[in-house]
Amino acid sequence: MKWALYERLQAATAAGVSVALITRLRDGEQSLFDGEGWQGALEVSEAERAAVRRMLVADKSGMLAGSQELFVRSYARAPRLIVVGAAHISQFLAPMAALAGFEVTVIDPRRAFASAERFPGVKLVEAWPDEALEQLKLDATSAVVTLTHDPKLDDPALIAALASPAFYIGALGSTRTHAKRVARLTDAGLGDKAVRIHAPVGLDLGGRAPREIAVSILAEVIQVRYRGE
Repeated sequence: MKWALYERLQAATAAGVSVALITRLRDGEQSLFDGEGWQGALEVSEAERAAVRRMLVADKSGMLAGSQELFVRSYARAPRLIVVGAAHISQFLAPMAALAGFEVTVIDPRRAFASAERFPGVKLVEAWPDEALEQLKLDATSAVVTLTHDPKLDDPALIAALASPAFYIGALGSTRTHAKRVARLTDAGLGDKAVRIHAPVGLDLGGRAPREIAVSILAEVIQVRYRGE
């Protein structure tokens, strides 16, 4: 490995950023990929980049599917679930996701909602979602779910998430509510990116209670992590 690439790999892992090292076996040429940016001399196709990204998100290492000479070594941090809105669903989703191996953060500027009493042992950020997400530095192993039902909180979070390489973005609300949300995002110039949002959020398991919705959300996040969009 070239020294400059090694330094970039060390810096990324030290900063807690998930990256994949791709090596072409026939000549040892290498590049680093963080789910968005590509660093190094090795050039691959867009389809191969997408395949590398799926491996990074799932924290898998090995030969790249369909290739006889590209080896991927993933250096992925634990997957993160960032929940925007300290709602009733969040109270069930946060501990469930933690048990599933996610690092969970709940963001809500409303202190009456984001309290240690309601979320024992959960990392809470009492800030506006866009500011909080900027500080958290979303990467390819991050998932973002908005649950406030308030455009003043959900929309800035979605805009920030859509600008990131987060592997999953979900938003609570009916199909009609989401149509209005897409219209607002289109006005903000993000209509083409809004297709990344999973809404209504979660797999359609049939449940309607907060704990059941939490199960459906976590199930969809895990499904997307391992099977892609």
